[in-house]
Amino acid sequence: MKVVVCDDCVEYLQTIETLLEQYKESISDVDFAVEKYLDATVLYNKILVGEQADIYILDMIMSDRSGLDIGSLIRQADGDGVIIYITSSDDYALEAYGVHAARYLLKPVSEETFFEAMNFARSYTGTRKEHLFPIKTKEGTLSVSYSRIEYIENYSRTLNVCLDDGENIRSIFIRKSFDEEIREIAGDRSFLQVHKSFLINMEHVKKLEQSEIVMESGKRIPVSKTRAADVRRAYLQFLSVCYQ
Repeated sequence: MKVVVCDDCVEYLQTIETLLEQYKESISDVDFAVEKYLDATVLYNKILVGEQADIYILDMIMSDRSGLDIGSLIRQADGDGVIIYITSSDDYALEAYGVHAARYLLKPVSEETFFEAMNFARSYTGTRKEHLFPIKTKEGTLSVSYSRIEYIENYSRTLNVCLDDGENIRSIFIRKSFDEEIREIAGDRSFLQVHKSFLINMEHVKKLEQSEIVMESGKRIPVSKTRAADVRRAYLQFLSVCYQ
């Protein structure tokens, strides 16, 4: 588990680090890595390229980027990390809950309050579920984990959802456009629309060729000429984040 702490005050950054050490010592089964940031812009840029944490402990008021800026980016990047705000003012409480912050704590934070917030954050990270893609079929609606999907094809006004075990699930006739049907899942960082009729899961790409993508199943997916440069750039960025 990774915990990120960001506060532009050195003293309070050290205070939170101490509280985290005390929390770790108080519970035997807790193990986590801590990353500390004095510069909120550095953290902001890391999130921009896909780096995510399980728990974020953020100061709300900072000089370059506010805690709210960072929280909003986490949610825009489809991050489901738990956000805990620690601040000297309660003026931003409503905005904090707009990014689904778990806790909004006022400085100085007591050990009891901090430990309760961490207990809640850990319970959430342990129970959150993987995103599911609903498919309306003749037999009813099936929900499939994003990670199991190799690619989705727009086939004669139906969705052909191909899974990593070779299973194909065909939807009923779709009334919306393909782009509208896949809008939510296309927002996940692992998915990329490479053609007007194909959305792929980059986790299951075997090889990127000039005009095609070869999936792990051996399926060759065409890449639109108009999208080719963007597809190559997005896939290389995805690889750089995964294997850095």
